[in-house]
Amino acid sequence: MNGLDRETRSVSARFNRFGAAGRLFRDVRANFELGERKLEDALSALTRALNDFGAPWMLIGGIAIIAQGVRRLTTDIDAVIQGDQANPETMLHALAANEIEPRIDDALAFAAENLVLLLRHGPTGVDLDLSFGWTSFEVEALQHRASLAFGRVRAPMATPEDLIVLKAMAGRPKDIDDAAALLTLHPNIRLSRIRARLDELSSLANAPEASQSLEEIVKKAGLSRARRSRKTTRPQRKR
Repeated sequence: MNGLDRETRSVSARFNRFGAAGRLFRDVRANFELGERKLEDALSALTRALNDFGAPWMLIGGIAIIAQGVRRLTTDIDAVIQGDQANPETMLHALAANEIEPRIDDALAFAAENLVLLLRHGPTGVDLDLSFGWTSFEVEALQHRASLAFGRVRAPMATPEDLIVLKAMAGRPKDIDDAAALLTLHPNIRLSRIRARLDELSSLANAPEASQSLEEIVKKAGLSRARRSRKTTRPQRKR
């Protein structure tokens, strides 16, 4: 497989990943909340495993959204590791040393097809998705990652801009809400860069709906800013 084919597959997998991994294999009930302590314990185990492994990686899911200032709940952990510096079989050995194991049968076959390992931290029961990033966008995002805290654990996190790209690619209602919240909290985000990246990724995956998701995100963020502005504006006294 040449580099271009691998990147195209990686983009397509990223657009489809949330449907495949989420609906079919993730056992999360709508009203079930894992304790923050369990999430911290699972994140600590993942951080040890991936830092010891040495390849660039970062968090890209709910924990990264929370670390960037958005108030919301999460029950699982999503991370990406640079694809040309790791392979699924090698990663399983590194993760097992920290009590992180596959949560589905034929995890390696699934990873080969979808470029993501579906995992679970045994002691806490927290689910983890570890995806393999092959696109130029993911490699660039990994270079921009920053170490942030989630509770008592520090881990590399995606920037707000890159999180919005990922959320627009996923396009679910919750992703739209997360991205709009990020755009509201971080007004200096460069929308021109986000649009350029989404155009590039959408073209590779033949998925033009990502651009529509971004416009919905921008619209929702604008409404949120307007509501906040009205709340903070004091009415003038009549003289």
